[in-house]
Amino acid sequence: MLAWLLGGVFVMIFTGMLLERFVIAAPRYSGPKSDHFDGERFFNPEHPKETGLGDLLRWQMTAERGEWLPERQSTPTSPSTVPEKRLDAAKNRVTFINHSTALIQSAGINILTDPVWSDYVGVFDRIGPKRVRPAGVKESDLPPIDVILLSHNHYDHLDISTMKRLADRFKPVIVVPLGIKAFLEQEGIRCTIIELDWWQAHTYTLPGSTTTLSATLEITCVPAQHFSGRGVSDRAGTLWCGFVAKNPQTADEIYFVGDSGYGGHFKKIGERFKNITLALIPIGAFRPRWFMSPVHIAPDEAVKVHEDVHSRQSIGIHFGTFPLADDGEHEPLQELQKALQQAKIAPSAFQALDFGGHLDF
Repeated sequence: MLAWLLGGVFVMIFTGMLLERFVIAAPRYSGPKSDHFDGERFFNPEHPKETGLGDLLRWQMTAERGEWLPERQSTPTSPSTVPEKRLDAAKNRVTFINHSTALIQSAGINILTDPVWSDYVGVFDRIGPKRVRPAGVKESDLPPIDVILLSHNHYDHLDISTMKRLADRFKPVIVVPLGIKAFLEQEGIRCTIIELDWWQAHTYTLPGSTTTLSATLEITCVPAQHFSGRGVSDRAGTLWCGFVAKNPQTADEIYFVGDSGYGGHFKKIGERFKNITLALIPIGAFRPRWFMSPVHIAPDEAVKVHEDVHSRQSIGIHFGTFPLADDGEHEPLQELQKALQQAKIAPSAFQALDFGGHLDF
């Protein structure tokens, strides 16, 4: 009997390992070494030590969760926004949808960042944090999407169900950091996928635009301080990043931070890009600081990022959608206002839009 029980336990463990390795985990990147890739794993040059399983267990055992309001749905009194199909090439607009998902309309091009419309962000779309608040724009109301920017492969940023639907519907160009192309192709996504390392760039031109007035954006992959992984065995197997999209006609630069802890890379980005008109900066999932600070900036650090990159206008993202950490639903917004007051920065220069809210810049 004991041998039978032990055999059963072994089979369960072995089956779980196979499931994690070949079903859940994403393919690992293979390529030359660099100052942030050792040939097997990516790492953060300024903060190479990673938090481990012991740190995660310590957090879970000592967590003090902030308050989140009950789950709610869209109602007739709080309708979602229906964006314009396409703006004039001289106009710039950002619409905050939810979490790190934003619609950027610039140079006549429609861009989505880290699109997520699922109710859960986790394995099999059922295991993981559950949505508390509906998206501010219905997926069915999206305008034609030309470009999708994916910052890394965590479930709350690369939602594969959403990506499959958007890829089938719009056939966008998808711009990703190193290693993510193989995962998207493995999942059956058949679009043009541009894979970039830090500081590499891709020029996108909207098909059909004229050579004299081309709708063009120069998209640069920029450093972030974070990590990657959809399972256990693929941790740091693909790169993480932010993106700067430049309109060469107006010289406007739009910076999407993605996910990042605070570090010297922000000043380097500010030195390289001199005309950041808009920055999308995360403000949520920052508590407890001893655990989250290497990979998520707090609201006061978000204000520092705003200053480091000399952004004319910043928008807070990565808040109010999924309970990911110990900060409560409204705490990121409250702490952001405190930090702006302390830094003597006008709230209009760095604001958090309501879900579905937009800003012309």
